[in-house]
Amino acid sequence: MGALTKARRLVVKIGSALLVDRGSGGLRSTWLRSLAEDVAALRTRGVEVVLVSSGSIALGRGVLGLGSADLALEQSQAAAAVGQIRLARAYEEVLAPHGLIAAQVLVTLEDSRDRRRYLNSRATFETLLGLGVTPIVNENDTVATDEIRYGDNDRLAAQVAVTVGADVLVLLSDVDGLYTANPALDPAATRYDVVAAITPEIEAQAGDAGSGLSKGGMKTKLMAARVATEAGCAMAITLGSPENPLRRLEDGAPATWFAAQTTPQAARKRWIAAMKPQGEITVDEGAARALSQGKSLLPAGVTGVSGQFGRGEPVAVLGPGGQRLCAGLTRYTAAETRAIRGHRSADIEAILGYKGRSVLIHRDDMVG
Repeated sequence: MGALTKARRLVVKIGSALLVDRGSGGLRSTWLRSLAEDVAALRTRGVEVVLVSSGSIALGRGVLGLGSADLALEQSQAAAAVGQIRLARAYEEVLAPHGLIAAQVLVTLEDSRDRRRYLNSRATFETLLGLGVTPIVNENDTVATDEIRYGDNDRLAAQVAVTVGADVLVLLSDVDGLYTANPALDPAATRYDVVAAITPEIEAQAGDAGSGLSKGGMKTKLMAARVATEAGCAMAITLGSPENPLRRLEDGAPATWFAAQTTPQAARKRWIAAMKPQGEITVDEGAARALSQGKSLLPAGVTGVSGQFGRGEPVAVLGPGGQRLCAGLTRYTAAETRAIRGHRSADIEAILGYKGRSVLIHRDDMVG
């Protein structure tokens, strides 16, 4: 509860069973409006919110009359194509009365595996959040096949939390937390209020999915918790079906909290530091001084480039005397860096023929 109160950036996962009525196949509109109220209240406090939402296939199959039986891959993709439009419109309509703008972001597993796509996603999220937009994220079911799918939005939400550097991830579930056993089968089962570390014993107590509309079970939630907490993001599992679920969580609703093992910033720095540099960039005294003050590296300060590296790959940054200053993820390839070195950021478009990013290595992508 304290983690949510202090959150600067929050990711919330919403499952199909919360959004879509199992009987009618339509949206639970009243519940969705209450969620929008919660998001608006958080935004008023300055909290940036990302929603990872299921529901496109469930909505689309109702429109297409595909029934409740398991769908073939192509049927699921067709249902997603129809449902995505309705899902995005629903969020737009409930957020607009609060003065909030919604954006649809569709991703696949490949977007987090490929470093270039990962950096593109990160940059897009940062820009959207910086503009005060509320991103609505879902897996791109219309193009994703089994080998490039997350398969469940619990793990997708955890990866999004890592990508955006969130402080807190909330999984709105059909149960109010993690129990020592399945509470529906064992009346003696007790809920964990706080999990300081995910042990083999805790993993053995996780069950499987119990909802007809959702694919995630407690095992996938524990996998999400491990990813999130190791990246410095606290995570909560709480009951999502009541109205205003986030406000209820802040007010002390039953939940299981998983403690972050570090901070998002420290986790990212450690990740970058573990990479092997693919090249070297030498800078002048002015750039070296700016880097020592925690600033980003601009092309104007670059005097030399060695090695062959792609966009998003790690490079070492050297000072005028050849001393190592830091390492970081470059936003340009080696060839592009050679072309723009020594030039102002405003000249990049004229040199490369397209409008690129103003910095060569952002300070958030650096480690000393």
